[in-house]
Amino acid sequence: MRRLLLGAAALLLCLGALSHWRHRPLHPLPGVLAADLPAQIDLDHGAQLQRGDITLTTRAQFDITARVLSRKDYSWGADAELIPVDLALGWGRMSDTDVLAKIDISQSGRFYYWHVNEFPIPRREIETSSANMHMIPADPDVKRQLEQVRQGQLIHLQGFLVDASRSDGWHWNTSMTRDDTGAGACELVYVESIGVMAP
Repeated sequence: MRRLLLGAAALLLCLGALSHWRHRPLHPLPGVLAADLPAQIDLDHGAQLQRGDITLTTRAQFDITARVLSRKDYSWGADAELIPVDLALGWGRMSDTDVLAKIDISQSGRFYYWHVNEFPIPRREIETSSANMHMIPADPDVKRQLEQVRQGQLIHLQGFLVDASRSDGWHWNTSMTRDDTGAGACELVYVESIGVMAP
């Protein structure tokens, strides 16, 4: 029994090390990597997509090129199957290594947090040039690609901003603007395609 427990512990340790290595951060050279704002086309009449007992209603077409500031995987909880990963993304000067070196970034509980000792750029620019986005993969291939995304990479993704709801009254609405902060400011992104771009 003890040998079995030791073997299981060793396996978990190896899996943790493999996950850490696979997601190790990249460190691009200084400079703005993603100059353009996210592109969004609001929809007057969104389509409905069914994911088990969850209905996704498309609110806007969404296209973004951004630097991955942080990633957080979720494997437990009612929403983990629908949204297995959150990506904190930055564009404009929030994609510049020199700026990000002066900002501490973390994720927890479906939120993205940042802290500075001294602002390298104005506070409002940090708030409007970065966001925590909840990723809903459209299919298993997109899910596999999301699992490989690393902090520091420049990615391009296309899909839809969506609201999620269930018949029991549960709902989770997407943010429709990059100007908001706090609870409700995260985007729910139904990801149809994702690719890693060269800086």
